Amino acid sequence: MNFERGIDPKHSIGIGKRALIDEWFKEWAPDAEYKVDANLNIEIKGSLDLENTNITSLPDNLSVEGDLYLRNSQITSLPDNLNVEGWLNLRNSQITSLPDNLSVGGSLDLENTPITSLPDNLSVEGYLDLSNTPITSLPDNLSVEGWLDLSNTPITSLPENLNVGGWLDLRNTQITSLPDNLSVGGHLDLENTQITSLPDNLSVRGAIYKDF
Repeated sequence: MNFERGIDPKHSIGIGKRALIDEWFKEWAPDAEYKVDANLNIEIKGSLDLENTNITSLPDNLSVEGDLYLRNSQITSLPDNLNVEGWLNLRNSQITSLPDNLSVGGSLDLENTPITSLPDNLSVEGYLDLSNTPITSLPDNLSVEGWLDLSNTPITSLPENLNVGGWLDLRNTQITSLPDNLSVGGHLDLENTQITSLPDNLSVRGAIYKDF
């Protein structure tokens, strides 16, 4: 039918997907200012607040110029190519994993979520809060420009070449040793851990809090 009318079927499909995007915003973010380009990439001006909602998914190819608030939501996963220029708050949500190509320009808050792993080569320009999660390991080449909170987690080791720009909180973890070339730009808290010695090449700019 579309061919008879001289309409490209791909164009018709695009119109259908655009309608679904508009319906999503109408239901979940009616006050959001957004635009959709010809490739169905979505750009939101400012922040997007979806805290305390029953939302379980977000549209694909979403870019948020400000912060994205998903605290206390039912979200379980994030779409590919998600770009958040500000703070991504997932605290107390049902998130279990993050996409490999996630980009976060601010801080990433995952406190008290069921997350068990992070994507390789994740870079967080602000702080990364993983406290009170079941996470047991971190990816290689993780870069955190702010502080990193791993308190009250079952994590047992840290990756080589871990660089933390702020303080590193390892209180009440199962950590037993630190990598030789660990660099911490702030304080290092090792209280109530199994660590009994520190590596010779450890670099900590702030204070070290320990029980030994």
